[in-house]
Amino acid sequence: MGITSALVLLAVIWWMTFLVVLPIKVKTQGDLGNIEPGTHSGAPEVHNLPKKAIITTVVSLLIWGVVSSIILFEIITLDDMDFFRFDSIIDDGTGG
Repeated sequence: MGITSALVLLAVIWWMTFLVVLPIKVKTQGDLGNIEPGTHSGAPEVHNLPKKAIITTVVSLLIWGVVSSIILFEIITLDDMDFFRFDSIIDDGTGG
């Protein structure tokens, strides 16, 4: 795995983790009873984005470390994931 592949993998894992962490502990305007005119009651009032970005970075680095180790040490290879290998089908001559 090259440097570019590692960075792209980290970026994908970071954004996927961020989208999972983003809705956790969000306090909406409707929850707090402070609805700004012209906005939806489900709009976030307290979102804690800096804290969520730090949590996302730590968790995504851990996940990235595990996934990149699996790739680099070839614990799971593409040959292990070949579910449609037709050469392993045994032809018993019955036609079905």
